Amino acid sequence: MTSNQVVLWIGFGVLVVLLLAVDLGVFHRRSSVITVKESLIWSGIWTAIALVFNIIIFFWHGQDRAIEFLAGYLIERSLSVDNLFVFLMIFSYFQVPETHQYKVLFWGIVVALLMRALFIATGLTLIEHFDWIIYLFGIFLIITGIKMALQRESKVQPDRNPVVRMFRSVVPATDHYDGGRFITRAYGRTMATPLLIVLIAVEVTDLVFAVDSIPAVFAVTVDPFVVYTSNVFAVLGLRALYFALAACAHMFHYLNHGVILILIFVGIKMLLSDLYEIPVTFALGFVALVLLVSMLASLARTSDRERVLSCLKSLSGK
Repeated sequence: MTSNQVVLWIGFGVLVVLLLAVDLGVFHRRSSVITVKESLIWSGIWTAIALVFNIIIFFWHGQDRAIEFLAGYLIERSLSVDNLFVFLMIFSYFQVPETHQYKVLFWGIVVALLMRALFIATGLTLIEHFDWIIYLFGIFLIITGIKMALQRESKVQPDRNPVVRMFRSVVPATDHYDGGRFITRAYGRTMATPLLIVLIAVEVTDLVFAVDSIPAVFAVTVDPFVVYTSNVFAVLGLRALYFALAACAHMFHYLNHGVILILIFVGIKMLLSDLYEIPVTFALGFVALVLLVSMLASLARTSDRERVLSCLKSLSGK
């Protein structure tokens, strides 16, 4: 890497660490229930930071890289929305107190950023040495989209997850929460609390979804810095958005349909890469349009007016 690239990577790493430290150490130092209003405000803050960073890329690397970043950011953010609904099911399944959900998501994101860095490095290395693998990624995304379209909605049971079950069999764990602690002392020994098991379930879920979302970003760019930074900002913004989506989940019936369409589109773009290179600007516009239409269609379909009004009222923090 050139000296400029090294400075950019170091600067980005310092920025993310600083933002996470301020987030947890200053604004969310104490466990509390996050309101919809606060969730939307923080989601807006993270989105604004991502857009400012996009402007920095524009002046540092030019228009093409800036467009690639924005496209990667939108793709990653849209494909990761399903994560939030699964997180909601996990929290409900383990009956996680609302005051501790933010802490689980925070540390879940920290570990997820490290795992995604490994995933991205592996994927880019494979593409560099075996350029035909981009077709496998494309086929994989199309098959995933079709499977999502055909499968019926099923109830998530994280306690049956092989990783969670293996953890329970190896590490002694209590059946009760001890505030916001992941580890506690009980029966004269150190034991894991259910909160740590929830964190592991969240990490496994993110790992599974990353297998879909990261290859999708490769369809618009293979620049390591753009791929990783767009991933990071998308994931950070989604964590803040979780509490708003949890409160208004019933209002997004067609969001999953949009995610399926984006997956298939990105897969097709990969398969056509040698025959016809679909412009990144077109891909960016397509993804933005699909998200907008799916959300508007979802809002139009919502018939339970009382629930809609309840969600809107929650913006006041009540």
